[in-house]
Amino acid sequence: MNQLNTYINKSKLYLTENTVLRYLNFSALYVAQGIPEGITFFAIPAWLAMNGKTPMEIGSFVAVIGIPWSFKILIAPIMDRYTILSMGRKRPWIILGQLGLILSFLSFIFIKDPVNNLSGLMICGFFISFFGAFQDVATDGMAIDVVPVNEQARANGIMWGSKTVGTALSLMIGTTLINTVGFSTAIASLSIAVALIILVPIFFRERPGEKLMPWTKGEASSDSIKNQLDDWSHIFKNLIKVVPLSSSIVMGISVLIIGLMFGLMDTILPIFTIQELGWTNTTYSEIYASSSIIGGFLGLFIGGALVDFFGKRRMASIYLIFLILSIGSFAILPQFWHEGSLIYLFIVTYYVGYTFLNIAVFAICMQLCWKTVAATHFTLFMALCNMGRAWGAGLLGPMKEKMEWSQMYLCIALIPLTMLILIQFINFIKHKKSIDGFIMEEEKSTIFTVISSK
Repeated sequence: MNQLNTYINKSKLYLTENTVLRYLNFSALYVAQGIPEGITFFAIPAWLAMNGKTPMEIGSFVAVIGIPWSFKILIAPIMDRYTILSMGRKRPWIILGQLGLILSFLSFIFIKDPVNNLSGLMICGFFISFFGAFQDVATDGMAIDVVPVNEQARANGIMWGSKTVGTALSLMIGTTLINTVGFSTAIASLSIAVALIILVPIFFRERPGEKLMPWTKGEASSDSIKNQLDDWSHIFKNLIKVVPLSSSIVMGISVLIIGLMFGLMDTILPIFTIQELGWTNTTYSEIYASSSIIGGFLGLFIGGALVDFFGKRRMASIYLIFLILSIGSFAILPQFWHEGSLIYLFIVTYYVGYTFLNIAVFAICMQLCWKTVAATHFTLFMALCNMGRAWGAGLLGPMKEKMEWSQMYLCIALIPLTMLILIQFINFIKHKKSIDGFIMEEEKSTIFTVISSK
C-alpha cells in the first residue's frame, strides 16, 4: 500500500490535479450508473411486455423503481454534512453506493417465479434504484467539487455519454442473458461489472494528501475542510438562500416538467414496439442499445463541446425544439409506424436529442449550484426531474386507457415546448451576483465572530 501511495503521489493521480483522470473517473462512475438504469427501466419492462403484462402493470413497476430517484434530496444533505473527510468529501459515499449496488443485483437470485411476482420485482428494483441514486448523488457532488467551471459542460458530455453507453450495454447484455440463462441469474450476474468499477473510486483520490482507505496514511485537504459544513443549520440556511432565487425556481419547474417526458417515453417505447408492433424484447433491446450508443458517443465527443462553444441555454433550446419536432412528426405519421426504418430513425433521433438535452440541462444545473451545498442543491434539481419521470411512468396506464397511441405521442411532444418557454427566464449573471453576495455576507459574519471572540 505504501508503494502504491508513492506511485500515485509521483504520478499526480488526483482528481483535482489531473484533467484526463477526472474524465476517466467520471466516465467509469457514470457507466456504473447506467448499468442499473438499463436493466430496471428498460430490460425488465421489455421482458414484462414480452410476457403479456399490461401497460398499467409495467407503468406501476417503473413508477415504483423511480421513487428512490425522486427522494435523492433526502440523501444529499447527509452527504454534505457527514463524510470521512480525510478520504475526500464524496469518495467514501461513492464506494458505499457501489457496494450497495452489488448486493442489490445479487438479491434477484432470491425472487421466485419473477414473471408472476411483480411485488418481488418492485422490492428488488427499488433497492437497485436506491443505491443507484445514492451513488449518483455522491458522484454529482464530487463533480461539482473537483471539476472547474470551464470544464463542466465538457465533463457533462463525457459523463452523460458514458451513462448512456452503460445503459445501452446493460440493456443489451442483460436481455441476452435473460433469454439464455434465465431472469434472476441474468440480473445477478451484472453485479460483476459493478464490482470491477468500484476499483476506480477505491484507487483514485480527490485531492493530494488524502487517504486511500481509512486505515492508510493521509489527512483532509485544506480545500475540503473549507467547503465542508459542520452543522445542519448552516446547510439548510445556505440552501434556503439559494433555492428561492428566480433562476433556481425556473430551472426546478423546468426539470420537473421534462422529467414527465422522460418517464413517458422510457415506458411507452418497449410497450409500443413489443405489444403494438410485434417486436421481441431482443429486437427492442438491440435497437435501443444501438440508438443509445450512437447518442452516447456523440454526446461524449461533441455534446459538451457544443454547449461550451454556443452556450448552455441556447443549446438546451435547440435540443428541445429538435425533440418537439421529432416526437410531433412521429405522432402524425401512424400510417408509417410499421416501417422498420422509420421506427429505427425515430428512436435514434429521440435518444440523440435526449442525450444532448441532458448534457445541457446538467451543465445549467451545475452552474446554478452554490458550492457549499452543491450536492444538496444539484440533487434537488435531479430529484425534481426524477419525480417527474416517476409521475410520467405512472401516467402511462391511465393515458393508454383513454387515448390512441398517436394522441399520446402528441401530448408528449407538448412537454418540451413548456420547458423551452421557461428556460428563457434563467439569468446566470444575476444568479451569480446573488451567490457572490451570500459569500461576502458569510465572510463578514466570520470576521465579526472572530473579532468578537477576541
